[in-house]
Amino acid sequence: MTGAGVTGGGLEGRRALVTGGGAGIGAAIARDLAGRGARVVVADLDADAAREVADEVGGEAWVVDLADRDQVESDEFTRHVAGTDILVNNAGVQRIDAIEDFDPEAFRFILRLMVEAPFLLVRAALPGMYERGFGRIVNISSVHGLRASPFKSAYVVAKHGLEGLSKATALEGGARGVTSNCVNPGYVRTALVEKQIADQAVRHGIDEDEVLERVFLTESAVKRLVEPREVASLVGWLTSADAAMVTGASYTMDGGWSAR
Repeated sequence: MTGAGVTGGGLEGRRALVTGGGAGIGAAIARDLAGRGARVVVADLDADAAREVADEVGGEAWVVDLADRDQVESDEFTRHVAGTDILVNNAGVQRIDAIEDFDPEAFRFILRLMVEAPFLLVRAALPGMYERGFGRIVNISSVHGLRASPFKSAYVVAKHGLEGLSKATALEGGARGVTSNCVNPGYVRTALVEKQIADQAVRHGIDEDEVLERVFLTESAVKRLVEPREVASLVGWLTSADAAMVTGASYTMDGGWSAR
């Protein structure tokens, strides 16, 4: 696989859009795709973070709230996405709570951001991809797109929905040069994971320093967190010419969790 910072990586002249690109997995993906030659649009709610990563990779920042229906259903949104050759649906949030205590509006918010927004992004990107005869859609799912865990009902539902969207897109786009795949990491070393530690400790009745071993890594054969650059490397390969026959797939990167 070609890594970040390597020129001549086969994506010269391609425009890539990475949602949630201002930090964590999204920022690592932006760096990898730029290293392969793509012009990267870094989409994020955090304006400063989006601009910092965009400046770093020589790309473009797009400050957007993907959970705001007025924004994602606007003509400006459609125009912004229309020229995309590579779409990476990465933006997401987490909420830890028992189903009976789960705030319905928080549930709806997660589905808007992590299922409805990717649908609208794919919908806006596909006509241009079809016209050019090329498209790569990579959906950052999770092992929770394939397995469930307690206290994460909205996240699990959203990731399962994203899996279905990805497969439907693969079937519709395959004959027109568009591939669609999911990447399914376990727990990745990001701020999103770090923010879960206190909530997980409360829900499981354990100390915060026990969460990594007893919750995050209990099902994994490889006892460490996934690094963002590892996820980015797999995303980069899925956008390459070598992966032209790979579509409708879900690639686990979970240290063996889903092998159980």
